[in-house]
Amino acid sequence: MPRRETLEQEPSTGNVFADLGLADAGEHLIKAGLVVRIDRTIRQRKLTQAAAAQLMGIDQPKFSAMLAGQFRGYSVERLMRFLVALGHDVEIVVKPRKRGTAELRVA
Repeated sequence: MPRRETLEQEPSTGNVFADLGLADAGEHLIKAGLVVRIDRTIRQRKLTQAAAAQLMGIDQPKFSAMLAGQFRGYSVERLMRFLVALGHDVEIVVKPRKRGTAELRVA
């Protein structure tokens, strides 16, 4: 019986962008969360990428690239505006942290 190789594991911070050592990891995580919401919305509404892009005021290739993870060129505000264009209310809530480090997140 061949011997199984043990893989080395490294604990995650909970933010893959921080784990990769990227600058502005928190902002990248927020943007990724917003893009996930955009993707879920178009799937639930059964919109084509072209129809969704038109609602958001961008062209389909840019929309496709955004869904593929190329969203660095978009601000958090613009991604929130895309969600509004797709029929969502976007609410920003500021509250004292409960414990640990304060954080930004998409709920």
